[in-house]
Amino acid sequence: MTSTLDTRSRTDRFLAVVERVGNKLPEPFTLFLVLFGVIALASTGMALAGVTVQMPGSDEVVEVKGLFTAEGMTWLTENLGENFLGFPPLVTVLPILMAVGVAEKSGLLGAAVRYAFGSAPRWALAYAVGFVGVMGSIMSDTAFIIIPPLAAMVFRAAGRHPVAGLLGGFAAAGAGYSTNILVTSLDALFAGITSSVAQILPDPGSPVNPLSNWFFNAVSSIALALLAGFLIDRVLEPRIRRQGVPLDQVADDDDPLADTSAATTADERRGLRNALLVALGVAAVMVAAVLVPASPWRNEDGGFLPESPLLSSIVFIVFTMFLVPAIVYGRAVGTVRRIEDVPIMFGQALKDMIGFVVLAFVLGQFIALFNWSGVGQWIAVSGASALESIGLTGYGAILGFLVVASLLNLFIISGSALWTLMAAVFVPMFALIGYEPAFVQAAFRVGDSATQIITPLNPYMIVLLAYLRRWEPSAGLGTVMARLLPFTVCFWLVWAAILTVFFFLDLPVGPGNGIFLDG
Repeated sequence: MTSTLDTRSRTDRFLAVVERVGNKLPEPFTLFLVLFGVIALASTGMALAGVTVQMPGSDEVVEVKGLFTAEGMTWLTENLGENFLGFPPLVTVLPILMAVGVAEKSGLLGAAVRYAFGSAPRWALAYAVGFVGVMGSIMSDTAFIIIPPLAAMVFRAAGRHPVAGLLGGFAAAGAGYSTNILVTSLDALFAGITSSVAQILPDPGSPVNPLSNWFFNAVSSIALALLAGFLIDRVLEPRIRRQGVPLDQVADDDDPLADTSAATTADERRGLRNALLVALGVAAVMVAAVLVPASPWRNEDGGFLPESPLLSSIVFIVFTMFLVPAIVYGRAVGTVRRIEDVPIMFGQALKDMIGFVVLAFVLGQFIALFNWSGVGQWIAVSGASALESIGLTGYGAILGFLVVASLLNLFIISGSALWTLMAAVFVPMFALIGYEPAFVQAAFRVGDSATQIITPLNPYMIVLLAYLRRWEPSAGLGTVMARLLPFTVCFWLVWAAILTVFFFLDLPVGPGNGIFLDG
């Protein structure tokens, strides 16, 4: 008993430190505004000191330029708008978000989730929750709101412990957030950031697009979905039962799950069937268009890798594969009655992402200054030289990178903010010691997701806690974190193991994107 209490006390103290330190961090917009100021001052000091840098593989010697100089101030005033609108993720993320928004607002995504839950047999419920949770990133942050209560409801209806469904759904959605079998807006977001920082390199490697991590994502998402199901079934639910957590809610009034149902109506099932058939038809047309010998989507050599119009059309393909089935589904269930409903849903989707658009303004300025000033090149060359001097250029450097990303993810929950910060430094640095930017991006995904379900800075933890207190009124954030910790540890280890296999077998992480620049 004493050992358990001591362990719990140490865990609580650690989480208290995380919460206390994290609460002192400014929100992402302010954080990057401060970082912009730091780079502005540093670049000016380095420029006055005459600091230069020469990128390996290039004969050009780059002088670091300062923002607070005549050249720097005119650069900023002339390029403020271009730095914002030219921020690469905006070009790829916004169109995909519009299409996914129609899929969500029409009810297609919600119905698909409920159908997956409702059609799963009792023994397979945990694995259904694991699969839907990991794939839930397609709905962006909405997954944290929709999946946990639905999972609790279907567990309760099947005679299994609803708290296991609730916590398991949240764990799968959060710990596996950065991966998916399907291409999502997150893939477009990461690819845009990676491309924007790789352009300072003399050899930026293969182009990075939303498909650049697809092979790695597909393997990871399947493995993590199965792992989530196993942990829910064999670890989480048995532990909850041993702890005596009530099967029935302590207070039944104002039940947040009372109006929730996993059942789909006949119209919804017909809509899902029609949407699937149309999606298959659209996919068949696209495949036929690119397979013909004279296809304009082939490259000059008649292939598709490493570059081709087909790979440059990924945003269009994803946009179409979401939009057309969503409209067909909406017509079947009555959520899309006229063509004017579609642009309204476009607008609603963009409204939901206005916070990201505002954040993109300062992210774009930060990345642009980092690249223009030469500070990014200087840090990359200095960092790469330091790694080489201590002999840390192999897989140990990648593991160190995973650990750093995992720890930072405890404090910076926003994936776009964290990757903007880390990509600016690590993509060029790792490229200089031989790693493809797409591979560095794939490694980041491991650290970006696994730890976010145990940090008190995750805003959706409060929503989850409100649900949990229906069964355990005395539950706190420590209760949630302790029960989700096995998911964090197991997801991190398995995901890192998958990355290790890709690394040592030199497998491509996506179409045309390998591990090493010389591969």
